[in-house]
Amino acid sequence: MLLVTDDNEQYSLKIKVMTFCATFADMGNSEVIGLEVWNALTKIESCMSSSEVPSNIGPGGNQPEIPEELPIASEEGLRFLESIIPEEDYKYLMFDDNLATTSDTGKELGEFTVSVEPTRYKSQDCFLIHANSHGAIDGVPCGTSITAYVGQNLETIEQQHHEYVKLENCPLDRKTFIVQQDEGYVVNRVITQGEDVQRSSKTLELEQMKGFISEGSNLLLHRLLIEKGVSENLQLLSFDSETNLCAASYKPLEDRTQTVDGTEIRVYGVERTINSFVDLPTTWQSYFVQDGHLSSRVQVGSPVTMKLIKVPQLIERDEEPPKPVFEKKPLNWEEDMQLYSRFLDRKEELKADHSSYIRSHPELKSILADFLQFLLLRKPDDVVQFCAEYFSAFSPTMPTSNSYLASNAPTPFPASRTNTKIDQLRAPTR
Repeated sequence: MLLVTDDNEQYSLKIKVMTFCATFADMGNSEVIGLEVWNALTKIESCMSSSEVPSNIGPGGNQPEIPEELPIASEEGLRFLESIIPEEDYKYLMFDDNLATTSDTGKELGEFTVSVEPTRYKSQDCFLIHANSHGAIDGVPCGTSITAYVGQNLETIEQQHHEYVKLENCPLDRKTFIVQQDEGYVVNRVITQGEDVQRSSKTLELEQMKGFISEGSNLLLHRLLIEKGVSENLQLLSFDSETNLCAASYKPLEDRTQTVDGTEIRVYGVERTINSFVDLPTTWQSYFVQDGHLSSRVQVGSPVTMKLIKVPQLIERDEEPPKPVFEKKPLNWEEDMQLYSRFLDRKEELKADHSSYIRSHPELKSILADFLQFLLLRKPDDVVQFCAEYFSAFSPTMPTSNSYLASNAPTPFPASRTNTKIDQLRAPTR
């Protein structure tokens, strides 16, 4: 953040609002309003001369070019997303978070709320995530809100991100829409600065967005990391403040205690860093209660902190009883009176059914008698192939052959006519 000493009240307000928005209005992105906030606030500096603001302050100036090769998620990160078992991993993560936003002096500036609930959207099971943070600094309202539909592997189906600063002379409003479509992710932005409206749109291929974590899915990801644990090499993808695709790294923080409403609780931390190509890396440190409730959140270098005011009711987990173990006993059905009785009943039932079928189809005995007689006359070595050739005449899929075909004609089953002992079986000739 900017460190400038200036007695001008307007300039002091400008710095405060920028600091507040960078931490309070953001839900995991880099500086929330960035250049737009700076430009909007500059318009209210009509009473200030340019010499009061050093030229090297603020996000103005030439921005670095975005490299042609986009970042990719690490294999560890992709494996983590693929390892998610929705029925088990999300079972105890559906709850609300309510925190207060305070300054470094302890003054309460606003509130921060998050809700996660299962739903169904666009014919698929997913999660509806709402996040809101609102407040005011020196009478200037500002904040942000997120509504996102997130899939069961944390893929973003749709997200709406709204940010605002209600300045008296030049209000600023920025809306970002992310929608997953067949051809890729479509990102639309609408920036309103006073009466000036700027619109932009771009499409990113699905392959480029593999491992992408939006701001909405990031809120659920943090809870999941507390549930499953954070690995050291977890790198995924996210957007910076200008919707440039960037690497987002996650790493665990040391456990510590936090005092909430006079009660000390053990909290577990996760650090997230956005490595933007057009700005300095931005880092957030978030701490959670053991069941996943957010207890504090702060952007490194910012005097604004989100803190838990009241100890939440811990999520009670179902105690699954141990599965009973049954010893495997040998089964001798012939000695079991009940099983043996069922066997005899079934045996008589099948015999009666088969006998009834044979009586209803007398041609069955004739076909089997002809086949057996022909088999004994030919005595082939390969009985199976001989059987296939014999009954192929009854198949509608086989080509129709001449009824007077010679016995030595070509056949698809040559082995059926092979018998090495045929000469011994022939009757002697005179």
